[in-house]
Amino acid sequence: MKRRSVLAGIAAAAAAPAIGACSSDSSASSSTAARGTQLAAQSGKILEATAITEVFGDGQKLTAVALRYDTAIDTSKLTRSTFKVTDRTVTNVYANTSAAKAGHGINGEYVVIELSPLDDAARLYEDHFSSGSSSSSASPSATASPSGSPSGGPGGGGGMTPPTLKTASAEVTQVAAVTTAAGGMYAASSEAVTTSKVDNLIVDDFQQLKYTDAETGNSLQYNLFVPKNYDRHKSYPMVLFMHDGGTTSTNPLITLTQGLGAVIWASPSEQAKHECFVLAPQFTSETDEGSDGNAPALKTIKGLIESLADKYSIDRKRLYTTGQSGGTITSIALDFTYPDLFAASFLVAGQWDDLSQVKPLAKQKIWAVVSQGDEQAYPGMTGIMDTLAKEGAKISRAVWDGQLTPGEFAPYAAAMRAKKTPVNFVALKKGTVVWPGLEENSVDNHVCTWRAAYTIEGIRDWLFEQKR
Repeated sequence: MKRRSVLAGIAAAAAAPAIGACSSDSSASSSTAARGTQLAAQSGKILEATAITEVFGDGQKLTAVALRYDTAIDTSKLTRSTFKVTDRTVTNVYANTSAAKAGHGINGEYVVIELSPLDDAARLYEDHFSSGSSSSSASPSATASPSGSPSGGPGGGGGMTPPTLKTASAEVTQVAAVTTAAGGMYAASSEAVTTSKVDNLIVDDFQQLKYTDAETGNSLQYNLFVPKNYDRHKSYPMVLFMHDGGTTSTNPLITLTQGLGAVIWASPSEQAKHECFVLAPQFTSETDEGSDGNAPALKTIKGLIESLADKYSIDRKRLYTTGQSGGTITSIALDFTYPDLFAASFLVAGQWDDLSQVKPLAKQKIWAVVSQGDEQAYPGMTGIMDTLAKEGAKISRAVWDGQLTPGEFAPYAAAMRAKKTPVNFVALKKGTVVWPGLEENSVDNHVCTWRAAYTIEGIRDWLFEQKR
């Protein structure tokens, strides 16, 4: 089959001793404080600045800067107006004992400056629909051909610009005085400090590796998350995430930074509930994706999975596949080519042309999510579900509001899980899916499907409940 994905080719030194500590019960306290203030003004400085990034549904963004001072800072004296960050909106400022965002401040040598993720300058991952409507940047050659295959081709084909990933960097100026925990004062300065380190939350927890299949000779770049407390005496599930066709790249970090599909499973909150391995291949073209049913490509992906299961204590009865658009198409191809490989599949914004090929999926466990406004995936996945029903599959179907928050999705997911059907099909209601700044069209409904789907905790929980 030829792939039908609309997106194929479219479109986070130890501190010096405190200076000028004051004595509260001595007549010399005022002079001690004065000396402390003087010393602070003379020697106080920012030792380093770290950019902190996070991944959101629409990609990786720079969301904070952590400044390391040479002594502990009084968090109660910091305000949003203490610092200016070039081209950015400061939303919160507090001290901390580490270069990390926190729910509240605590006196420490780090000052954390949180920044709005809505700023244009926040964005690090860029593609043709990251800002503004994708329809405004899509060329005619990237639309679906009569056969259902995008005539543009993946990874920037058909005149499309491939995704890019900028290095996180910010310029910070301390425009008001900063008070040390010892009572000293660091005066305002006109000199800007540029970040020299980057902490990419969750993304940095993945290893970038390469697999070569001995039989096919094919090579595949991939990202691997190993549970932080990995114990070879335990058995772990593994989630395979496969990106969309518009995210093909030679940079293996693209699939980790384009959205939540890969990183959500490795987040601390998810790992606390479902400790697992996460595998995220980076496809460089449609050839190694296997979304067209390409047998060598599918065998290479399966070989990679088996090689990891051989190396680590991975439970072969708890292997799961998920993907968006082209990644879902590849998941479907793997499902009917190797029907005993996965315990369950989470299919997002995908479809398959030849419905006779998907019949083996009737005996599998599937949760599919599409948007009614997606003119390819919605009818395509509906056709798959109708085919599976004819083959005897028990299916629960529902239409949900696509603008719900993760908390608001929870009761709907719980109600569907309570039905205990092996196959679940959710369509996100037309007119409720597209994010602000995009247009109500098929492409933007397609893209926004996975911006919603991977935030639904109940579906993720359902996946881990399944065993082969």
